[in-house]
Amino acid sequence: MKKILFFAISLLLAGAVHAQGYYYGPRHPKHPPRSQAQDFYKVKVGIAGGLSIANAVNAYNYSYNTGTIAAFHAGLTLDVPLLYPLSFEPEVLFSQKGYWASTSDGNFTQRSNFIDVPLLAKFRVGSNFNFVFGPQVSFPISTTNIYDNGFVETAKENYNTTYDRTVWGGVAGFGIDINPYTEIRFRYTYDFSPTDDNNYYIPGYRNQTWQIGLGFKFQ
Repeated sequence: MKKILFFAISLLLAGAVHAQGYYYGPRHPKHPPRSQAQDFYKVKVGIAGGLSIANAVNAYNYSYNTGTIAAFHAGLTLDVPLLYPLSFEPEVLFSQKGYWASTSDGNFTQRSNFIDVPLLAKFRVGSNFNFVFGPQVSFPISTTNIYDNGFVETAKENYNTTYDRTVWGGVAGFGIDINPYTEIRFRYTYDFSPTDDNNYYIPGYRNQTWQIGLGFKFQ
């Protein structure tokens, strides 16, 4: 999984470097570069989505070791300029989280669906880079637990909700503008609250994801 993630990042970065040369091109007195301030002070709506590499951080049970699962995220974005180079970027995303674990009882996989609402501060650095960080509130929708390969019996459990409360977390990451309307996004998310399924076989964990995706902006 780490090799796949490294390969994906390498491809995206290579594409970004090539696209920067195409978009910004050689500078010429007759064709000055785009005005950063003029482009910055425009409210932008958009969509974003991509790959999530999900795992969990142990909350209170140290007898389980977890591994990653592949998931996805997708949703709506809004970029509200405040004062250059700072803007406010709230988002509403459908996001999958979870983990895989090999235990003494057998293999176990948990995959949960959330509505994530990150509330991010966004700092533009130069003409095509930005950094984001801020809190995130998540609303659980459903969870699927799969037990196999060693448990008393193979089973698949589905829940409408994992627990009846919102989950606070944090987000940090950066973006690379390919052109005025397309961005490559790299994010790390972390839930401050542990999972709680009230199930003897499932210890509490804090969800975390590494996200790689594309964002499309509309003015």
